[in-house]
Amino acid sequence: MHRLPVLVILSGLAFLPCVAACTAAEPEPVRIQSVEVRVSPVGPVVLLKVRNRAIPVFVDAIVAESIQGALTGVKTPRPLTHDLMHTILEAYEGKVTQVVVTLKERTYYGALTVVVGKTTKVFDSRSSDAIALAIHFNAPILVPQELLDTSGIDLDEPGMKPETRT
Repeated sequence: MHRLPVLVILSGLAFLPCVAACTAAEPEPVRIQSVEVRVSPVGPVVLLKVRNRAIPVFVDAIVAESIQGALTGVKTPRPLTHDLMHTILEAYEGKVTQVVVTLKERTYYGALTVVVGKTTKVFDSRSSDAIALAIHFNAPILVPQELLDTSGIDLDEPGMKPETRT
C-alpha cells in the first residue's frame, strides 16, 4: 500500500492536505474539465466543471480577477499575488503539478503540489488560491467523485446556468 496526499476542502477558502492510505477500493479522483468565473447575487463564484455538473466555489473579487486573468490571458497593470507566485516559481524552475480540492464540514480545502527540481511538496492552501495557481500552470484540478456527486450542481437544470461573467 502506498500513501498519496489528499486535500480536504473547508468553507471554500482553505486547503488542508492530509495523507491517507490508498487502497484499491478508493475511487480515483475526477479531473475538472473546465473552470469558469461567474458573478452571482452573493459575489464571484468559480465553477469547477465536469460534464454537465459544476462545483461552485465562492471567492473574493481579487481572486476572481486573478483566475479570470489566468483563464483569458488578460494581465492586470500590476501583478496580483497569484501572478507573483507564478513568476517566483518559474524563476526557480518550479511548477504546480496538481491541485486536489475536498470538502469537510462545509469548508473547501485544497492541496497544492509543487515541484522544484527533484523535490515535490504538497502545501496547504485556500482552495481559491490553489485553483488560481493550477490555472496559471495549466495543472490538473482534481476532486473526489463524492464531492462532485454531493456538492455539484446540475447545469442542465433551469436556473442553474449563471448568465453573467466577471
